Amino acid sequence: MTTALPLFPLNSVLFPGLVLPLNIFEQRYRALMRDLLAIPEDTPRRFGVVAIRDGRETAQTSTGLPDSAPPPGADPTAGFGPDPMTSFYTVGCVADASTIRERAGAGAAPEDVLDETAGREETAETAESPEAGAAAEAAGGPGYEVLATGTARFRLLSVDASGPYLMGEIEELPEEEGDGAGALASGVLRAFRAYQKRLASARERTLAAGQELPDDPSVVSYLVAAATILDTPTKQRLLQAPDTATRLADELKIMRRETALIGKLPSLPAADLTREPTSPN
Repeated sequence: MTTALPLFPLNSVLFPGLVLPLNIFEQRYRALMRDLLAIPEDTPRRFGVVAIRDGRETAQTSTGLPDSAPPPGADPTAGFGPDPMTSFYTVGCVADASTIRERAGAGAAPEDVLDETAGREETAETAESPEAGAAAEAAGGPGYEVLATGTARFRLLSVDASGPYLMGEIEELPEEEGDGAGALASGVLRAFRAYQKRLASARERTLAAGQELPDDPSVVSYLVAAATILDTPTKQRLLQAPDTATRLADELKIMRRETALIGKLPSLPAADLTREPTSPN
């Protein structure tokens, strides 16, 4: 069974059970938030998060545009090209917006919605920045502070760009446990603790050392995938694993490899550095 869902493309991967804070300032996503606010509070306000394979989260901004020029982010495909299906990974995660709060003004500092989200890299849509403030002002008004939670994986079948924001035809993917998921989860948790200790010595942030971790195999698999410092293609591979056991087995190999690597390096490499656009500044 397929359904239509608004799309929110990001340069990172959202996993089920993980919290996603967003600072909305582009016109297309402000329109999406207005439509979500029209849904009754006791009904899930769902949208689909997909990772960007090729493109940018935000529309390019330029100075000196004529007054008649559309505001940045007015085009739902801005940053992705005319065929978004080729720019996005086709397995994403449904997000349920529990909080949508309109900001007091385009230049106002956001309230403290969430300081840390395991595995969520900071992007233009998640933190206040000069670019965000300029884009909000150019878009003609304040944006929104949003707090959402990943709920379920989906496969993206098609994208409709005819409206103010992208809509996707999706089918939700079941989470199969697979063989030996329980034993693998225990091994992954031990390996993750060792990985945390190595990260602490490298002064990188991850989950608090004393934080109690869950024992449900699927929850473990998503939490570890989100909390590990990995590039987007690797996180995407974990998201779209056919079952929990396969994801955990892959994570066990990754944990052992990364822990050994961190122990031999004085600092961690910037995994996404070669994937980001360069700037002459």
